Amino acid sequence: MKKFPGVIYYHDELNDEFAFDNISPRKIGADYIYIRNSIWKKFTRFFWYRIVALPAAALYLKIFWRHKIVNKKAIGQSGKNAFFIYGNHTHNICDALIPTFVAFPRSTYVIVHPNNISMPVLGRITPSLGAVPLPDDSASARNFMACIETLVGQKRAVAVYPEAHIWPFYTKIRPFASDSFRYPVQYKVPSFCFTNVYTKRIFSKKPRITTYIDGPFFPEQGLSAREQRESLRNKIFSAMTERAKLNNVEVIKYIKENLPAKGEQQ
Repeated sequence: MKKFPGVIYYHDELNDEFAFDNISPRKIGADYIYIRNSIWKKFTRFFWYRIVALPAAALYLKIFWRHKIVNKKAIGQSGKNAFFIYGNHTHNICDALIPTFVAFPRSTYVIVHPNNISMPVLGRITPSLGAVPLPDDSASARNFMACIETLVGQKRAVAVYPEAHIWPFYTKIRPFASDSFRYPVQYKVPSFCFTNVYTKRIFSKKPRITTYIDGPFFPEQGLSAREQRESLRNKIFSAMTERAKLNNVEVIKYIKENLPAKGEQQ
């Protein structure tokens, strides 16, 4: 297991990042190609995603983390619709893998920070694995939304980490904004949430990861788009918070450290 500090001091639940990866993200501008429709790109997607990544990810999750999914049958209620899945962001590797198994056999894409496509070598492969990087300007934002619309039209699963920043092994749900819930509201498709929970194992210092699925959740009709986003966000936040109570091991202790007031001597 990657070496992490035993204690992490944080200041801001919404913006602090503890990925510890030291990656300089590339700029996602208008030249970034989100939709890759060539025969070659479709082949590389199939090869890396179905032939390489799925078996390797399954072995990694099972051997190292004894991973299991609870309530997988809930996903079946999406029917043939596209859907969005929202999860807690607590592991730099597993968070890239677990959405695939939550939505399986549906082809899954994950909205990610540009760091995920900026890694040497691997960064060239992650788009074929379903990484959809967040845009950096208005031109790329249009391309990003066109990509999301295409995925919805293709009835794919799209995973979102609304907490936005990785806090390794964190056992609670951090507050998050409702911005990312505009997708299911705009496209009128169901949402689910998955909560990764860490529990003790008898013969290993590594915790077990159990993924709990809840949903489907639907936008409330009769409300404004903004109110629908807020309502959907609150339902999913509540479900994830309840599941997070099942954590029974704390690999890293997180302590909030208050910053001194402006002008106050440190």
